Amino acid sequence: MISKTSKKKAPKKKTAAKVVKSAKTSVKKALKKPPYKAAAPILPTIALLKRYYPDAHCALNFSNPWELLVATALSAQCTDERVNLTTPALFKRCPTPQAMVKTPIRDIEEMIRSCGFYKNKAKNLKSCAATLVEKYKGEVPQNLEALVELGGVGRKTANVVLGNAFGIPSGIVVDTHVTRLSNRLGWVDTENAVLIEKELIEEVPQEDWIMLSHWLISHGRAICKARKPDCSHCFLEETCPKRGV
Repeated sequence: MISKTSKKKAPKKKTAAKVVKSAKTSVKKALKKPPYKAAAPILPTIALLKRYYPDAHCALNFSNPWELLVATALSAQCTDERVNLTTPALFKRCPTPQAMVKTPIRDIEEMIRSCGFYKNKAKNLKSCAATLVEKYKGEVPQNLEALVELGGVGRKTANVVLGNAFGIPSGIVVDTHVTRLSNRLGWVDTENAVLIEKELIEEVPQEDWIMLSHWLISHGRAICKARKPDCSHCFLEETCPKRGV
């Protein structure tokens, strides 16, 4: 008897639509993978930043908590240099929350016009000053919960004020430099400032929370620039997973 040969089923051909969908899925999965092999070690990196930038400090000029609160509020979508050019006249006219409350909003708008979004910022400054006078006798509160309830004050501004005016490590300030460098060093893989702060405070010692942003900002301005990082002159080149980018 002649045995019957088994017939193998021919593989199904993928339609063009399925091929495209499969390719997109592969690319999507690849994009989810971090572009770095390993993150730079946090503690040794912080030690180096501390060593190379011993004079790092808040770039905004201020002489008391009220002035820092105002300056930080003005720095949103504006450079620190521009704010420092604007605040001397503003502080002279409004040295206290009480004085800010009494100053016509149009006058405040004119004084801060060069900082951008001046109408909204002037409105927030008036609201903030009024609350300070009514609830805190004109004093800037020293806790995060109270600060974020003030007009125009978010978590970032509150962290700046608490850390630099009162020496209270309430969190880590996350600006564009901190966002960029945290990603390049492989510490985070997100552009979301809230998530970045959350991840950093879990790994960074609390005693370094206040200064970390100043060290990273100093490095971002001097070496690790946004458009063209100077990797060849960077003291973090050996451990930075994004060197040469």
